[in-house]
Amino acid sequence: KKKKKKKKKKKKFNTNKNYMYVYLYTSCKRDGNDYVINGQKVFISGGGFNGLYFVMARTGEHKTRGISCVLVPKDTKGLRFGALEKKMGWNASPTVQVFFDDVRVPATNRIGEEGEGFKIAMKGLDGGRLNIAACSLGAAQRCLEDALKYASERKQFDQRITDFQHTQFKIADLATKLHTSRLTLRNAAHTLDEDSPTKLYTCFNICNDALQLFGGYGYFKEYEVERFVRDCRVHQILEGTNEIMRVVIWRKILEGLEL
Repeated sequence: KKKKKKKKKKKKFNTNKNYMYVYLYTSCKRDGNDYVINGQKVFISGGGFNGLYFVMARTGEHKTRGISCVLVPKDTKGLRFGALEKKMGWNASPTVQVFFDDVRVPATNRIGEEGEGFKIAMKGLDGGRLNIAACSLGAAQRCLEDALKYASERKQFDQRITDFQHTQFKIADLATKLHTSRLTLRNAAHTLDEDSPTKLYTCFNICNDALQLFGGYGYFKEYEVERFVRDCRVHQILEGTNEIMRVVIWRKILEGLEL
């Protein structure tokens, strides 16, 4: 008799499971009273300038519970920094790769217990999202103020730009978006201790639309609005991309929780 082939069961999507596994390869091995770290990190803000580094490294095999947090001083032997990355914006914040070549630190430099690094990182991420949102909000506020000032002074067809109803509607829409963004940020800060907040991603659009009100001049460095547009663009990537933020929101909807 021919053996019947067993049908493979399709895996069901489990909404309660943390399916965003952490693929982290920097190793952190115990050697007596020390830890020895090997590996590298990319996109590290302040790399080479900061005096102390909170390093997430692998002390075990488990995807999340195998990660620990260890403090590494800048002058530690074996710690190296790559060249400054050339970026579209955020040039006031240096970004480099960081290399660990048999970096040895005392075991007392560990933060928390072994395996708690992922939990620590996620808690830091929650606050970090609020920080990025606040940066975006400040940039959007500045861009709106500058755009309003420029549009009030600039004339076309013997009229100020603000005399045109289209401009009035545009500025009114931007002010409304800015106000709702501010309220959203405050609500997220209020609920920080209760759950994971998401960051804002609407403020970039405010900056971008404000640049449009400048016309061609908005593209020149003579006016700072172009810098805010470049700097704010990365906020849709930092501390979790906009796509990941939507995943977080979707999971909360499935759980039936208030956002």
